[in-house]
Amino acid sequence: MNDLKIFSGPANPALTQDICRYLNLPMGKISLGRFPDGEISCKIDEDVRGRDIFIVQPTCPPVNEHIMELLVMIDSFKRASSFRITAVIPYFGYARQDRKDAGRVPITAKLVANLIVRAGADRVLAMDLHAAQIQGFFDVPVDHLYAAPVLNNHLQSLEIPKDDIVVVSADEGGIKRALGHANRIGAPLGIIDKRRLSADTTKSTNIIGASVEGKTAILFDDMISTAGSICGAAEVLHKHGAKSIYAAATHGLLVGPAIERLRQAPFNKIIITDSIPLTPGKMLPNITVLSVASLLGQAIKRIHRNESVSMMFQ
Repeated sequence: MNDLKIFSGPANPALTQDICRYLNLPMGKISLGRFPDGEISCKIDEDVRGRDIFIVQPTCPPVNEHIMELLVMIDSFKRASSFRITAVIPYFGYARQDRKDAGRVPITAKLVANLIVRAGADRVLAMDLHAAQIQGFFDVPVDHLYAAPVLNNHLQSLEIPKDDIVVVSADEGGIKRALGHANRIGAPLGIIDKRRLSADTTKSTNIIGASVEGKTAILFDDMISTAGSICGAAEVLHKHGAKSIYAAATHGLLVGPAIERLRQAPFNKIIITDSIPLTPGKMLPNITVLSVASLLGQAIKRIHRNESVSMMFQ
């Protein structure tokens, strides 16, 4: 593994440190700063010629800043004659703009994918993309990881009786994801009937499928952004008699009114991962943050050794 080097962007250096600790490797030395006019400066502080480079940089808020930093870093390594550059993007920003849902709007997820490839990335490693088809937006190989094993292992460690668990999808778009969790946990599936009232307003009303009365309901989603949908789903579960409610999501964006909504929602526990750094101001007593460093580290090692990544989930 002497030819493998892992570098961190400014978005989540703590996660990169944990990945390097898992692989027993030092973190690569790179300096990023700003010129007086706000332009990004970048200097690689060690020899990377002919090396297999992995750049860890989730494109979380501020999204545009972190995307530009990633592009500048990729270009730096390309011009420094690195053998291969893999962009490790635990959270891929703009993923919700993956189609034209109205006239005269962009498909920004494709635009960002084009920028990353054109900058010089030879490969992309992502986790729980909002839409799986985004893998096809990149003209280079994409390895898509799932945080499901990390989330499921934690939930099983809570020793909730299996007969008490109902896995719930917050809307019809997350049925496939929730069904996968239900099959792994061995629990029935319920689906929240969510109706869109306007462009920015939704209402959760009924539960389709398994009954949650007197049960422990576990809501799964890929991300918690403003928390409107998942908190609305929790209210429906509470009204239908769920005795305890858990939320589990890979990406804890927690933007806008999310923290206030989560504070008032009837959640016993909210489980997210460290794909996005959680600032102290966003921490609530019932939030648990799980590390995906070992998952990303194992994938990085397998990519470096040209081994199968999909075997990790079999």
